[in-house]
Amino acid sequence: MAYKPGNEPSPIAAGLWGRCPRCGGGHMFDGFLTLRKTCDNCELDYDFADSADGPAVFIMFIVGAIVVGLAMWVEFTYEPAIWLHLVMWFSLTIVLALSLARPLKGVMVALQFHHRAEEGRREK
Repeated sequence: MAYKPGNEPSPIAAGLWGRCPRCGGGHMFDGFLTLRKTCDNCELDYDFADSADGPAVFIMFIVGAIVVGLAMWVEFTYEPAIWLHLVMWFSLTIVLALSLARPLKGVMVALQFHHRAEEGRREK
């Protein structure tokens, strides 16, 4: 499938599904969180991509709000034992964090491509 300029997919949709932000057809990831060197469809070079700690920050905010809110609700409503809190909320935290990591990293990379974000450089 050849890439046609002006036919880019939505960066949010491409990132959530782990697809190339330029053509929407190739895969972005080579493993769980490892980016490919290039798109297997349009050969976009992913060297521009550096999501850094962006996805982790969003994961902490989202998962933290959900887990703390639910833990408080469960505590005030049912008053379970502390060991039950530890089992429930530790498990939920791990599941939510792992399920959000790949889509959020994909969105960050796709948004970098869409907005042509680059590392800052000093003018000489």
